[in-house]
Amino acid sequence: MAEAERKYVAIIGASTDRRKFGNKAVRAYARMGWRVYPIHPVEEEIEGFEAFPTIRHIPGPVQRVSMYLPPNKGIKILEDIRKVQPEELWLNPGTESEALVAKAKTLKLNVIQACSIIDIDASPGDLPNE
Repeated sequence: MAEAERKYVAIIGASTDRRKFGNKAVRAYARMGWRVYPIHPVEEEIEGFEAFPTIRHIPGPVQRVSMYLPPNKGIKILEDIRKVQPEELWLNPGTESEALVAKAKTLKLNVIQACSIIDIDASPGDLPNE
């Protein structure tokens, strides 16, 4: 895939724990050819990709944000997400709340409440836990 055609995704709540969906998403998107920006407050690398402490630190464009945080944490970073102007904000199962969705819509974010891994024709079950 040419760099100009490549899609860019920020995985907020990326993890080094291969059992967690925040890690499975990093691997799934990478397998499907996306440029992955793992977001984690302390890790420097996740699955071979440079990790960034916040979405504000990403050096390039982001078409999609895929969130793996509890709603009480996710709602606090919606303004930062808005500033990078993603085309889509995916709230994976367990990350959404009425308050978070309402605030995201107020910020004019294109909210999608579904599993982003499934959307890219991958299956979390196909990604080993070890």
